[in-house]
Amino acid sequence: MGFLSKIVATMAFTSQVLAVKIRADYDGGKFLSYIPFDDSDRFAIFVSEDEAEEFTLENGNLFSHDGLVAQFIQFGSEPYPSYRPMRFGPATSGWDFWTVEEDGRLIADQSDDGFGIEKDFLACQSQDEVIVNTVTGENISKTELKRRQKQRERDTKKQEKVVATTAGSSAQTPTTFEINEEKLTSNQYFEIRSRVVKRLIESGDPYPYPHKFDRDYDLNHLVSDFGHLRSGEEARNRILSVAGRIYKKRASGNRLLFYDIRGNNGVKVQVLCQAQSVRDGAPPFEKQHEHLRRGDHIGVIGYAGRTRPKKRIGTGEAGELSIFATEVILLAPCLHQLPDEYYGFKDQEQRYRKRYLDLIMNPNVFNTFRTRTRIIKYIRRYLDDAGFEEVETPILNMIAGGATAKPFTSYLNDYSMDVFLRIAPELPLKMLIVGGFDKVYEIGRLFRNEGADLTHNPEFTICEFYEAYADFNDLMTRTEELLSGLVKHLTGGYTTTFTNQHGETYTVNWRAPWRRIEMIPALEAATGEVFPAGDQLHTDGTRQFLKRVLDKVGVACPEPQTTARMLDRLTGEFIESTAINPTFIIEHPKIMSPLAKDHRSKPGLTERFEAFVCKKEIANAYTELNQPFEQRLRFEEQASQKTQGDDEAQVIDETFLNAMEHALPPTAGWGLGVDRLVMFLTNNCSIRDVLLFPFMIPEQQQKGNSNVAEGEQSPQDV
Repeated sequence: MGFLSKIVATMAFTSQVLAVKIRADYDGGKFLSYIPFDDSDRFAIFVSEDEAEEFTLENGNLFSHDGLVAQFIQFGSEPYPSYRPMRFGPATSGWDFWTVEEDGRLIADQSDDGFGIEKDFLACQSQDEVIVNTVTGENISKTELKRRQKQRERDTKKQEKVVATTAGSSAQTPTTFEINEEKLTSNQYFEIRSRVVKRLIESGDPYPYPHKFDRDYDLNHLVSDFGHLRSGEEARNRILSVAGRIYKKRASGNRLLFYDIRGNNGVKVQVLCQAQSVRDGAPPFEKQHEHLRRGDHIGVIGYAGRTRPKKRIGTGEAGELSIFATEVILLAPCLHQLPDEYYGFKDQEQRYRKRYLDLIMNPNVFNTFRTRTRIIKYIRRYLDDAGFEEVETPILNMIAGGATAKPFTSYLNDYSMDVFLRIAPELPLKMLIVGGFDKVYEIGRLFRNEGADLTHNPEFTICEFYEAYADFNDLMTRTEELLSGLVKHLTGGYTTTFTNQHGETYTVNWRAPWRRIEMIPALEAATGEVFPAGDQLHTDGTRQFLKRVLDKVGVACPEPQTTARMLDRLTGEFIESTAINPTFIIEHPKIMSPLAKDHRSKPGLTERFEAFVCKKEIANAYTELNQPFEQRLRFEEQASQKTQGDDEAQVIDETFLNAMEHALPPTAGWGLGVDRLVMFLTNNCSIRDVLLFPFMIPEQQQKGNSNVAEGEQSPQDV
């Protein structure tokens, strides 16, 4: 006979298999083994009537202290997936092997100890057995619940030992148990902390989630109001109520505690708590502090003062400006262990997925998003002061127009029709100019169903404005004025630095005037070819010419190779790559600009410019086409490109054409990519660093998406 003479196995399923439960008879004793299969569990418990034994995982095998070795089955998410053979037996003798048949039966085969063949058929049943963990409120499997209960029992015994060894010791401090907690796993900490907080909720002594705290002081003013205090001085005549999150807790004996908290949008301050300073009517010192942990939000009532540490006084240094607490109130407990202070929270992907934790652990991240807020406020204030009026246009549209881009499609149930998330607000904004607005702008989100990289995101923020009776020359001047003034407002000067993903650092001078490059003459100089006349760029002959030019200079252009796409590729290769300081690329061909007005002196070209910084576009503007007959022809040309396979080409918008037929006055329009501008002004090379909640591919899908090129992201993982 082999090691196990009889086996009955039952698989417990939730959304996927979490564990297998094995019941075996061996030498007259009954054993019960719970072997977890999810990634977070790295051990199994082998239980007899009298004892529990822990197995450790090494190289795919489970080893016990008694020399038993187990190798568990790899389960999938289907009732009868492919299984790996399971082995279980003494490490010093033969194995018993099991395999799984297609019908789900588990079969015991011949053992290696030389005895005869024996096969037992084992029923495999799929069960949806989910139990609520009363400690944390989670839905978990019965097996996982029992494992956690056993773990809690062991944790309790360990804590009892700590109490026994430290009882009566004068060295015991309020952080004795907290030091022990640092050794717990995240799951163990969460369960213990949840249990403590639930007891506080039930007892209400103190209730850990009060409805309100009367904070009456802004920590931003602490230095200006009390920075004059000398070491050892206190301002007891002014009682302050402040609040913040605990980042560090340290003790000096049983009756003196220090907290480092951050409040009022990240301002850091030290809170000093002494037992003898507790105010009348407040809970006892120990009661106030015994349940406080890193990550908790607390309210502090006290006064400002400066500490008088002997070490600093001896060196002539001043003490630390602090809040001397007379009462500390728990406002909201943190149930999870914060990442270690020394190592921090550095995993870039997890920082994007858990931006709340990123903001907690990396206060410098606040600076990026505060700068973003300042940038948007400045742009809005500039436009308001220039007489523009802010408006809102629809996000859901029946036609995706206003830009050359592939839209997201949705469906309107009540009307049984497809709709599109907007790719640009251009057309409705120009309709408002037709209606009588002189200057309008909108700051909002656009959605483009395109590939993603470090500077592109399917969902992004733009600012667009339209100004009646202006042209693209006026908007170049306005762009220089707006952006150079913005940089001056943020930095006090006109120079910034930007480091790209390759480690190349650029020094950017935003001071006006900016360089201006005419597109076609610049391409002729770069390629050594004379391009067809502007009014011939739309012909098939030009298309064939551009294919030959691409081959000559070695620039690839994916299909469909339309004239507009090939010109765009050449421009990116030879002109955009030179635009480190702010640069205007001007006078695009009509075939690339279906909504721009003809150049007044250069046939076939338009009065359009794109602004580039650090080789990337940040703004696009032109004198608007307001001639309805020409506009219809442009739309028809775009529709022709769509039939050639260009999914990004625009379609004919009859509503917009009808508006134009009611007379659009001479108008200039302008669009700015806010996210990309923020990247350059905060020195972040990834757009995800300037979006609070970037879209991320689900983690379980990302594991199989390992073929993304360096510097790129999959379309779903931006």
